[in-house]
Amino acid sequence: MEKENSREIAIHIENLTKIYRLYNRPIDRIKETFIPNGKSYHHPFNALTDVTLDIKKGETIGIVGRNGSGKSTLLQLICGIVQPTKGVVNVNGRISALLELGAGFNPEFSGLQNVYLNGTILGLKKHEIDDRLENILAFADIGDFIDQPVKSYSSGMFIRLAFAVAISIDPEILIVDEALSVGDEAFQRKCFAHINSIQERGGTILFVTHSASSVIELCSRALLLDHGELLLAGSPKQIISHYQKMIYAPEDRVEQLKDEYRELPDRFNYFRGESEITEEKNSVVWADNSSRNGTTLDDLNVLEDDFDPNMIPVSTVSYETKGATIKNARISNNKGKQVNILRAGETYYFCYHVKFDVCAQNIKFGMLIKTLKGVEISGCSASSEDCSIDEINIGDAFQVKFPFRCFLNPGVYFLNAGILGIIAGTEEYLDRQLDIGMFRVDEKDEKHSTALVNLVGPPKINLELFPD
Repeated sequence: MEKENSREIAIHIENLTKIYRLYNRPIDRIKETFIPNGKSYHHPFNALTDVTLDIKKGETIGIVGRNGSGKSTLLQLICGIVQPTKGVVNVNGRISALLELGAGFNPEFSGLQNVYLNGTILGLKKHEIDDRLENILAFADIGDFIDQPVKSYSSGMFIRLAFAVAISIDPEILIVDEALSVGDEAFQRKCFAHINSIQERGGTILFVTHSASSVIELCSRALLLDHGELLLAGSPKQIISHYQKMIYAPEDRVEQLKDEYRELPDRFNYFRGESEITEEKNSVVWADNSSRNGTTLDDLNVLEDDFDPNMIPVSTVSYETKGATIKNARISNNKGKQVNILRAGETYYFCYHVKFDVCAQNIKFGMLIKTLKGVEISGCSASSEDCSIDEINIGDAFQVKFPFRCFLNPGVYFLNAGILGIIAGTEEYLDRQLDIGMFRVDEKDEKHSTALVNLVGPPKINLELFPD
């Protein structure tokens, strides 16, 4: 690594491997310890295998993977809690970690005593903790329980206090392992607001989560691990799509998917799909480059009838079908005509056809609208008695229509479609298609709204002057 680049690296990981020795019985560990040249009583478990990665300063990295994929092990190695079997980890910056509930807390101590204990472990002097104490207690917001032993705390109170102490040192690198899923909604919002403030001041954040929306909304990059192997690194939207595809794939298909990922030419900077559709300069690259290469979104205003046949998503991800097939996904207007350039305030229908190859019960049809970056905006699942189907047979086919009013602000959006059903007593996706469709909301002449959704009209101002 070049020296000038090393200044921009917060965490450098090279050939990182962690192998644990697993024993069938406790006595086997003792036998192996006192008979070093004798029989081996353990079998090795590779928690992490040959991971090489650079994390730049200012990046927010989401780490996803199935249970047992090595996510927590990677964070523990970065924090120095466990030592690697092989490889190196170099950390450039003050680090604070929230790895498991109550780590570093003494259950017999009061919350206040644990603030000083944990703050000291994080490297703060007593006078520094004194200076931060008021902010710590305000953020934790557990009231008089601060003077009670933490063994009497609920899990929510525990994590409030732990997170408040962890962020009190103003870390340059913050590492969080699923901890934020414990608190209530108000506390989670407060935590995410603080994470946003760390991002704004150029801090580096790594967190493990099973929340796809958190990764997409917060992260600049995502990592996909499985059985200790780093499979993919790159765009949060695409990494999440392939992570979800692995989750819902049959076990015999998972290895095939992993082989496909390993063969990607640039799998550790994986932006396929994202590179095809970009927000930069408000432009879109079309599926048919020969006819529309370089066309900008503004050029769409000259198209007639609100439909461009070349606006086709290139980031579609199809799950393994389990007895149903979704086809002919499209948006139509009130006259039944297919469109993909929408006007604000108009009513449209997201439609698709479904054909079933199995017998199943309690069929539910779903859809989801997402931003270009994958942030979920609105969705629907037809689960009520009047729009779900109790039972289907082989060969049954249906058309599904979801009406929606377009309150979206100008931009490019994507559509998901999915079907849930019960087969042999188990509910599962019979088919699921990510980014199966896309559309663009047209720019209005007068724009008064901001953000994603246009719910608020222009202000009504009373021109009379009111006294103070």
